[in-house]
Amino acid sequence: MSSDMVIVYHRQPYEEVEENGEIALRENKSPNGIVPTLKSFFSKVDHGAWIAWKLAEDPENPDFDKKIEINDAYGSYSVSRLALSEDQVREFYHVTSKEAFWPILHGFKERYNYDPVDWANFQSVNRQFAEAAAAEAAQGALVWVHDYNLWLVPGYLREMRPDVRIAFFHHTPFPSADMFNLLPWRKEIVSSLLACDDIGFHIPRYAGNFVSVARSLFDVDVTERTNVPDKWIFEGTALTERIWPSAIHYDGRDVAISVTPVGVDNEYIDEIARSPETAEQTQDIQQELGEMKLILSVGRTDYTKGGIEQLNSFERLLEFNPDLRGKIRLMHVSVSANRNMSAYEEIQTEIEQIAGRIKGRFGRLDWQPLTLISRAVPFAKLVSYYQAADVAWITPLADGMNLVAKEFIASRIDGDGVLVLSEFAGAAVELADAVITNPFSNRAMDLTILSALEMPEIERRQRMKNLRQAVRETNVRHWVPGTLRLKPEKKSASAA
Repeated sequence: MSSDMVIVYHRQPYEEVEENGEIALRENKSPNGIVPTLKSFFSKVDHGAWIAWKLAEDPENPDFDKKIEINDAYGSYSVSRLALSEDQVREFYHVTSKEAFWPILHGFKERYNYDPVDWANFQSVNRQFAEAAAAEAAQGALVWVHDYNLWLVPGYLREMRPDVRIAFFHHTPFPSADMFNLLPWRKEIVSSLLACDDIGFHIPRYAGNFVSVARSLFDVDVTERTNVPDKWIFEGTALTERIWPSAIHYDGRDVAISVTPVGVDNEYIDEIARSPETAEQTQDIQQELGEMKLILSVGRTDYTKGGIEQLNSFERLLEFNPDLRGKIRLMHVSVSANRNMSAYEEIQTEIEQIAGRIKGRFGRLDWQPLTLISRAVPFAKLVSYYQAADVAWITPLADGMNLVAKEFIASRIDGDGVLVLSEFAGAAVELADAVITNPFSNRAMDLTILSALEMPEIERRQRMKNLRQAVRETNVRHWVPGTLRLKPEKKSASAA
């Protein structure tokens, strides 16, 4: 059955678990992952399709069905699973996407390495995604492609199916031309994206950067500019813009450039936050802390997340403020991002070394300054920590959005708590009432965490009130990307 909407994303739209010797499909556990959000759009069409990859020992003869039909709370849709070998996945995802693209997207050119890239494999995998989308799409359907590891899909798809509408959403930062154009494949990538009808970004800065890159490589005209809403303009964040190029023209085609920051599922988090189990867990955490203040940091083990800089700042905080010893504790959650990559192993090792040094320097029999957790914390438990924390310390060096900051805010049904947020996180554009800091500056990091710990209650509550309002305005359940300007309408009974 052909589909009115085709979503192209590298992950499958469910989790596979083994039950009684058989593989069962379960809903994704993450409440704020992009997968449940994307599946919700299938309710807007008669039939949808999802394109993803699945590991196979022999891609020519996989031991699974390449296409399955799903009928769940999100609607009726098919899932096409592209059979990829372990080598294909490693080259496509771990090498090309993570070693070449990821550092450039986040501005870490010193970590950029394209020598091991198998570009032919990346092209081949992207073409497979495009072929699967072309096979699933109905005449005039909307094909919605997600994220940088599928950059080449729109170009291939436009050649195969000129009738379909193509949209793309970029979930990471998008850098300036000076950074992006270090990629030797820049023209092929941008040419593919220019085959879209709509290209979406979290914030205006990323949209503007993309257009500047496109204009550096091709004869692209800006045909429309849009004023950034006043609520996203304030002094104190490096990512503020006042206008963005919202439409461009290239090679006889008009391309919309949309800005739609993704949010969290406020209702889901609120339900957990108000549950008796969460209240009991929160109380237990607070009783264990006693009079101590809790600083909470949650992120992945990635050089972009600023974990090392944060721990160094915490060490300086204790060194130069001896009166805080025994009165504060840092809970630093740094979940391993990818154990198959040496860069992340190095970051994890350094984080563990700094944490050990801090404990050795300042720890006492009756007090430990920090707790380092290197595994994922169940979300309900995390909400309890969000509620018990006096300060959430979220200071990535670069981040497309950062939903942890929004989770913390949504969890604070008590209206209290302080968010210290890096000005280089996309979320900082929306969250003016956070305590904004520059993680590249020792002075800024040290002063902002100290001011957060000392902030008077009346100021904390006023800031949190404003932050909660901002987070409600980008509730993921009401996320309406510019892509939906291209949405196919459901067919009427008479039309069918």
